[in-house]
Amino acid sequence: MDTYETLHVTTDRSIATLTLARSDRLNAMNATMLEELAAAADELDGRSEVRCVVVRGEGRAFCAGADLSLFTSLSDNADARRQADLGRVMADAVEGIRAVTIAAIHGWCIGGGLVLAAACDLRVAATDTRFSIPEVDLGIPLAWGGIPRLVREIGPALTKELVLTCREFDAEEARAAGFLNRVVAREDVEETALRLARQIADKPRAAVEPTTRHVDAVTAQMVGLAHSWADADGLLAALHDDEAAAARATYLANRGA
Repeated sequence: MDTYETLHVTTDRSIATLTLARSDRLNAMNATMLEELAAAADELDGRSEVRCVVVRGEGRAFCAGADLSLFTSLSDNADARRQADLGRVMADAVEGIRAVTIAAIHGWCIGGGLVLAAACDLRVAATDTRFSIPEVDLGIPLAWGGIPRLVREIGPALTKELVLTCREFDAEEARAAGFLNRVVAREDVEETALRLARQIADKPRAAVEPTTRHVDAVTAQMVGLAHSWADADGLLAALHDDEAAAARATYLANRGA
């Protein structure tokens, strides 16, 4: 199963581990990784023996968000909208896995990486985790279905604040907001996620799956993802806006990118 360029996927009995494997780029998600994440999610969803999936990042970070090559490659061509929509397709595929998904987060969890974590059922983070949503500073809206997922997990007011200010926040604030289930020492984060996975995997599927689906159905009535398909259009529009382009250039220059 582990035939991906940007991921490692392993299985130990009923628990699969999906590892983002671009550690030299802090696991920033390029087009290949987004497509492979969606494909791996679909494959795992089709494996009846898999009861839980732990999603983790290799190296110093969980995920530094979207690789900037995603934005520079989007131009006026027939494939632009499909490329702009890859993140939404990825997040929907991860959220669609019927097995319980658990994000094991450490280091940086930025932008699209936070959307990936929000698409998981449960989230465990290390005390060293730093979150941020820098999209507005980059002159683009938070896409990939990120807005409804954050509203669902932390509420509308805090979603607006964090997305509009682009400020960093730590694991304790994320837990207080209801985004995280557990915060543990860095050396314990993956074992904590696996222990949680083992607890759930040992329970009958006929009770576990209806529970997660019931919760998802209730939250879908409050905050649905149906309109997220239009995120790609907002992203493409922002990438062609002069004011947004100037903001993006300033942001990148200030970070030496």
